[in-house]
Amino acid sequence: MALGRISRQVDRQTSRGELTKTQFSILTTAVRRGPIRASEMAEIETLNPTMLSRMIGKMETDGLLTRSADPDDGRAVVVSATPDGVALHTQLRDKRTQLFAEYLAQLPKAETQDLLHALPALEALGERMCRARGASRS
Repeated sequence: MALGRISRQVDRQTSRGELTKTQFSILTTAVRRGPIRASEMAEIETLNPTMLSRMIGKMETDGLLTRSADPDDGRAVVVSATPDGVALHTQLRDKRTQLFAEYLAQLPKAETQDLLHALPALEALGERMCRARGASRS
């Protein structure tokens, strides 16, 4: 619950209409994973392929993503972030980081330390959840 509330606040305070939460997530996947098959992205983003294709099309029109044929399988589509997409992702990520830093600076030192100690467990939980989600689709 708390993580969801924090996530929503960060989204509200940093997006300013540039991208929706889903578009930011798609762009993040394209930036972090490099060229990625649309089918793999649909699994990662838990979106149906039709919805993902529409969103990618919009983001392609906006100059943030490109689609191309997979060199290993011409039937598959590969999605990549454009230089403008990478730049926007970096800008939004930096805004989010700055916002977190500002709020963390307001916490008592002991609470900040508690959060830092919890980060590895939260990262591990996130990884387990992603693996479980992937396994449930097999």
